[in-house]
Amino acid sequence: MVQVLFVCMGNICRSPTAEGVFRDLLAEKNLTDRIIIDSAGTLDYHTGEPPDPRAQATAKKHGVDISGIRARQVASSDFEQFHYVLAMDHDNMVNLQNIAPPNCLDRLHLFCNFAHNHNTQEVPDPYYGGPQGFDNVFRLIQDASDGLLNHIKSKDF
Repeated sequence: MVQVLFVCMGNICRSPTAEGVFRDLLAEKNLTDRIIIDSAGTLDYHTGEPPDPRAQATAKKHGVDISGIRARQVASSDFEQFHYVLAMDHDNMVNLQNIAPPNCLDRLHLFCNFAHNHNTQEVPDPYYGGPQGFDNVFRLIQDASDGLLNHIKSKDF
C-alpha cells in the first residue's frame, strides 16, 4: 500500500484540491485500494476548517467534491507513515525539511516535479487572488496528479 500526503501552508486551498483530484483519479483507475491519500498544512491556522469556498467551487465545477475534507497540520508521524510527502511550493518544502526526521527526507518532493504539461516548480497559492487563480491551480494539480500516478505505478507497483 502506497501512502501519499499533499501539503500546503494552511490546508484549505491547494492541498485539499490535490487530495480531491488525486482521489478521483484513483477511483477512475480502480486504484483506491492500493494508494492511501491525505492532505495537511505546515501551519495550524485553519485546523478543522473545510476548504476555502473558492477551492470547493472550482473543484465542484470540475466534478470533484472536496467539501468533506478538514484542514489539519502536518504531524511528526506523517513522515514515517507516508511514502510521498508532496509540498506545493518551496516555502512549504523548506518547512517540511526542517521538521522531517533525517531518515525521511527522501520522501519529500515538490508536487509540480511530477507535472508534464506545465513548466513550473510550484503550485501558486491562489488564496489572495481571484477565481482565475483557482482555475489555474486546478489545471496544474490535474497535470501533476497524472504524472504522480504514472510515477507511482512505475516505481511502486
